[in-house]
Amino acid sequence: MPAPTPRAVFVIRDTDYELLLARHATRGQVRFFLESRGQAITEVEARHARFQAVLAEARAAVPLDWRQALVRRPDLDRFLFAPDDVVVALGQDGLVANVAKYLDGQPVIGVNPAPDLYDGVLATARVEALRALLPASGAGAVPLQRRTMVQAVLDGGERLLALNEIFVGHRSHQSARYRIEDRGRAEEQSSSGLIVASGTGLTGWARSISDATHLTLAVGIEEAAVGYWVREPFPSIATGTALRAGKFAGAPLTVTSRMNEGGVIFADGIEQDFLAFDWGRRVDLAPASRILNLVAA
Repeated sequence: MPAPTPRAVFVIRDTDYELLLARHATRGQVRFFLESRGQAITEVEARHARFQAVLAEARAAVPLDWRQALVRRPDLDRFLFAPDDVVVALGQDGLVANVAKYLDGQPVIGVNPAPDLYDGVLATARVEALRALLPASGAGAVPLQRRTMVQAVLDGGERLLALNEIFVGHRSHQSARYRIEDRGRAEEQSSSGLIVASGTGLTGWARSISDATHLTLAVGIEEAAVGYWVREPFPSIATGTALRAGKFAGAPLTVTSRMNEGGVIFADGIEQDFLAFDWGRRVDLAPASRILNLVAA
């Protein structure tokens, strides 16, 4: 029996026009809503049409003997990826991070649909390159960036993966209280929470924190290490600020909740997909064993 051909899986998110249409039901209602706020529907329609044209061009680049699938971001947790899939994340950089935690070694091509609008740090490929990149990726003949990911493992066994960073703190703006342990040093803290970031995540949230605090850590995108930063630690009789940032690769960073309610852990900025982190719960944060194979385009 011949081996199945690879499958190209296109991962997309709804356009602004599609989201507005889902909210307001008809194009006329969307137009009324935008015009009441001094905006024109033509702009969002033009961006929608442009994206659809790029998507059509991308799907036309798939080899004729391959299979195809299309999955939207909200459906990722229900989609079954196969080992021989080649994943195309068509959108902004965040879409690459969104899909990374659902994969197990499959190559990912990040395609920037609007290079004049989006930076493209992870989505670096142009749609025109797919005709060559898809068959080469399916054959394992492309250079890959083996990007380190971050994992959080709770004492109950729940696990969370992230490409950029994992946040530990309170779901609201009130202070998060916890005990932090870093390679034999421990401290009770009250802060705005902490993040643990990979080398990939150093260009995002971690960068803004390190710029504000002048606590800079060097972590390579393929280095099996991660860094942590504590946001606005508050010193008091019961809490300290000595453990504010650090880089680690071996033993995990351990955090134990001191929050009676509202403690959360979430990944890559997706606050709705969180793990509860209430009083007494313990989480180990470390580089994940799983990596993202990002096609270097």
